Amino acid sequence: MKILQLRFKNINSLVGEWQVDFTEPAYAADGIFAITGPTGSGKSSILDAICLALFGKTPRLPIISASSNEIMSRQTGDCFAEVKFSTQSGNYRCHWEQHKARGAVDGKLSQPKHEISEAQEGGQGKILASKVREVAQVVEEKTGMDFDRFTRSVLLAQGSFAAFLNANPDERSPVLEQITGAEIYTNISLHVHECFAREKAQLDLLKAESSGIQFLSEEEVKMLTVAAAAQVTGEKLLVDRNNTVAQAIQWCKTIASLEQEILMLDQAALTIAGDLQSFEPQRQKLARALQATELEGLHAQLVSLRTAQQNELAALAGSEKQRVVSEQALAASEIALKSN
Repeated sequence: MKILQLRFKNINSLVGEWQVDFTEPAYAADGIFAITGPTGSGKSSILDAICLALFGKTPRLPIISASSNEIMSRQTGDCFAEVKFSTQSGNYRCHWEQHKARGAVDGKLSQPKHEISEAQEGGQGKILASKVREVAQVVEEKTGMDFDRFTRSVLLAQGSFAAFLNANPDERSPVLEQITGAEIYTNISLHVHECFAREKAQLDLLKAESSGIQFLSEEEVKMLTVAAAAQVTGEKLLVDRNNTVAQAIQWCKTIASLEQEILMLDQAALTIAGDLQSFEPQRQKLARALQATELEGLHAQLVSLRTAQQNELAALAGSEKQRVVSEQALAASEIALKSN
């Protein structure tokens, strides 16, 4: 985070509107500069204005509301603080302001207004947040620091530094932790100490338990080794025997299963034989039907020939009758011819 520009008005002893542009060549070229002046000249007010613009509060004045504002210059009706800063994600402008009713010195305080927006040259950028809590969240998101981390690492409050200088050696450690945020290392140290004590107690317990263990002599180790080898050999023999017995059991189960299957097949054969015997009359009838089916074509031809023969005999009888009639007509014709 880099502060580019600071604007403020009526903050503590600095009455009126003020502006510090840190992009000026003098600041950019020198890199390091100091804010100096006698007590009460407004050095801390500049730092307060930066905190006020970013977080809406200062280390010396954590609460500013419609009922209490001790940072506004006396005999004034309004105040504001604005900071333009840059981060890796871009440039932003943070603005805080508060005024009294009608801008009057004795007017009632209004609620402070706080917003953060994108910083654009020559105009107002997009407003990112305009509520107090939302602005604090966006500032923390963009800078990576909340109010505590900012005041500890970037802006060391004057009161905290004085407390550190005036503290005795036993008191400096917690004050330094409060200023720098190093209390996490104390917590880590305490946690490490607790873990060490716990593990040491466990180790002592294991040592106490192991102290009663008697080690075997070399001769005893050899005897146990021989016994273990014998046990391994015996175990192998038992495994082989177990495998043989398991195989025999499986064979017996297979034989029993096959015998049961043979019984089932015999029963099925008896059932089939009974069915065949019951079916015998129908089988004979079916055989005759099959034979009749084989002669069906010849029978049909025979019937057809007989029908044709009867038709031909009928036609022959008709022709015979027609011949007799024709012969009679012929004889009559001959008689009539002879008479003429």
